Amino acid sequence: MPSADDGQTSHQVDEKTIGIIGKTPITRVGYTWFPITQLALWAIFTRFASRRKLENSRLQWSREGFLKMAVVLGSEWCHNLAHLITSNWIGKPMDQMRIQAGMPRCIYHEINDQDVTPRQHIARSLGGPIVSLLLLSVTGLMRTMTKSDSIAGEITKTAFQTNLLLSLVSLLPIPGIDGGPILKWSLVDRGKTIEEADQIVQKVNGPLAVFLGLFSSWAFLSKKILLGFFSLMLGVTSLSIFTGWLKEEDLKI
Repeated sequence: MPSADDGQTSHQVDEKTIGIIGKTPITRVGYTWFPITQLALWAIFTRFASRRKLENSRLQWSREGFLKMAVVLGSEWCHNLAHLITSNWIGKPMDQMRIQAGMPRCIYHEINDQDVTPRQHIARSLGGPIVSLLLLSVTGLMRTMTKSDSIAGEITKTAFQTNLLLSLVSLLPIPGIDGGPILKWSLVDRGKTIEEADQIVQKVNGPLAVFLGLFSSWAFLSKKILLGFFSLMLGVTSLSIFTGWLKEEDLKI
């Protein structure tokens, strides 16, 4: 999911370019690339597997945890790479993709770049959701072809749920993720000024924060802890946008 950046960290001494895709450099800063996210999620999924399948061995729990981690974070990588590829395809490349904690961050130094048309802004934001929707269709088909109680069934179910979540969440009108810029630049394309569009996006986040708060409460009551925390985080972000505590340029989602 795209994020803004003020451009200051791009000049840090220890930032290095480790590759390039199209015209977009892939960078890392010091040791912040270390795959903490992958290791943490692997441990969490392994723990869940050990609780559900007591009869399995530690190796089997670890294997299931690793595969689930791979499809979850692999889907997120595909989502962000789609943004990068789309931005290069339309001739307005992403400024950089920075690897942090093993995960990609899409960096645009100037979120209101006047050299990028509103429709180009929208196209750059739509790349990720479109790929997530395509992966949702593929994983949904694969899910029907596997047994639900098998490891393959568990993995395809996780992949399907991940891309369903990415498809829905990425289109929420929150600045810093895809839906915010899509709404903002759609309004600009229809004649609103950037300031007017920002104000409308800010107002929309009020009722959205209420919805996300209620959804988070339901998730916790249903013992869907990870979903509860994730929706709570989004709800707090949405509320902060609505109240003016956070601006689009401050978000690093």
